[in-house]
Amino acid sequence: MRIAHGLVTAAACATSGLALTSCGAANTSINTSITAHRVRAPTATTKHAPPAGPPRVLAAARDSAPTPFVAAVRWHGQTAAWIARTQSGAALMSFDQRLITLTLHSGTIDAGGSGWRWGPFVAGPERVRLIAAFNGGFRFDTGAGAFMSAGRTAVPLRSGLASIVTYKDGYTDIGAWHERVPAGGRPVASVRQNLTLLIDHGAAAASRDCVSCWGATLAGVADPARSALGITADGHLIWAGGEHLTVGQLADMLLAARVIRAVELDINPEWVAGYFYSHHGGARVSPTAVVPGQPGAPGSFLTPYSRDFFTVLTR
Repeated sequence: MRIAHGLVTAAACATSGLALTSCGAANTSINTSITAHRVRAPTATTKHAPPAGPPRVLAAARDSAPTPFVAAVRWHGQTAAWIARTQSGAALMSFDQRLITLTLHSGTIDAGGSGWRWGPFVAGPERVRLIAAFNGGFRFDTGAGAFMSAGRTAVPLRSGLASIVTYKDGYTDIGAWHERVPAGGRPVASVRQNLTLLIDHGAAAASRDCVSCWGATLAGVADPARSALGITADGHLIWAGGEHLTVGQLADMLLAARVIRAVELDINPEWVAGYFYSHHGGARVSPTAVVPGQPGAPGSFLTPYSRDFFTVLTR
């Protein structure tokens, strides 16, 4: 298993905190193998909770060197988010859903209009809880997806499409609509659909080598900027993105992180963006780009943006 600048031996795997499933496995096509961090069982509740305060972004979130998953954001004395980076410059963010919740924002054009629960930029009260943000899916006029938030629908949901479903209890799941999701009797807060599942049952889609099946790329290249959101068996949400990724490379990154279901999000350089946010008191925050060299979203989702996007907030 090749990570960072060296090889990890079997003995090192056993003591490094990395998952053992990928130790000794072959390298992926992007010349790295990133395994998921070990998820520790919740510790016993203490009588005195940590003092309240904003999430704290760690130095690893601002680095650009290749690394396996390392802690990126701490909140209330616990790690809420991790970062991993490959030798090719792609990145993954992992989020512990016991500490975070996902929110789906409307953009000024997609979904457009006014009155959405979460609008085209991160507003003051939300900024206090802000950990990270990343891009949404394809433009709605491509016919590839749908959007629903707080009981309001911009584009009708369709059976079989890959769906990112956040329930009103704050938990997010991923699956094919009317198959894996939604869960019966569980009120839904938002749904973003895009294409069909990139990964299902822990395996990449059979069409992974079909470039046109996964969106029109600028200049017809096979490896534009790409992004995706996946979920592991233990419920961690994992965003992956990079400036030069084939569909197969994107899927392999997620599979190496033990993702069992995933949705491809937007592609092409101007629409792939991920950020962590440092806090400076009150609602003052500053973004750190997750993918080195990403063009990013104008205003980093802190000013009105045309497209839909997701924020990651503390619970």
